[in-house]
Amino acid sequence: MNRTADGTVQAVVLAAGLGTRLGRPLPKSQTVLRDGRTIMRQQVDHLRSALSAEVRVTVVVGFKATVVMEAHPDLRFVYNERFDSTNTSKSLLRALETSHPGGVLWMNGDVVFDPRILRHVQPWLDRDETFVCVNTASVAEEEVKYTVDAEGFVRELSKTVRGGLGEAVGINHVSSRDKAVLVEELRACADDDYFERGLETAIARRGLHVAPVDVSRFDVVEVDFEEDLQRADRIEADHLRLDPLLR
Repeated sequence: MNRTADGTVQAVVLAAGLGTRLGRPLPKSQTVLRDGRTIMRQQVDHLRSALSAEVRVTVVVGFKATVVMEAHPDLRFVYNERFDSTNTSKSLLRALETSHPGGVLWMNGDVVFDPRILRHVQPWLDRDETFVCVNTASVAEEEVKYTVDAEGFVRELSKTVRGGLGEAVGINHVSSRDKAVLVEELRACADDDYFERGLETAIARRGLHVAPVDVSRFDVVEVDFEEDLQRADRIEADHLRLDPLLR
């Protein structure tokens, strides 16, 4: 497992956005799911169950930051004061700049997922490899799509990709050796760029190797609209908590 110098796994949740498409008064991360937990509480529970009870979770906040912070006093927070005029590239930049040495696992604050995904990606974490989780069963026009090069690494990663092999699902990892390069590319991103742009330019300009990790067999949904929330609530209840015997 890729850990910080003190042996702690570190993860980031990007939760600074306005979340206007869902049409709720609170940040999307604070949306309550069928099992009674908010999206963020479920994410943190999954991280602690699958990776380590001592996982160091940093949340990038912006819109109604105090609501998120008061709901999760056990977490660390980084504030994106330009949350209303920047996109996820700048939120991830803030998190990586303040992270501890070592790789960083990060996810969007609106992702509801089967926690077995985190067990599935553990070999890549153990090898300290940079990766994006992808779903090859769907290639929707409005989603972030990808293609690969001759070696099987990601070549293109954006919403405008043509001939995409699948969709990025919003769960990713940057290795300890690649983090500085990604930080530089995120700094060069435009304010309205998604973080995927930083990965894409790092691939094109710096030769970054990003592995696409297929998680198609697991339930995962990014909650942008009401129908997405309904899909999230249909995720099988027995997949929302890991069997303690598997820890």
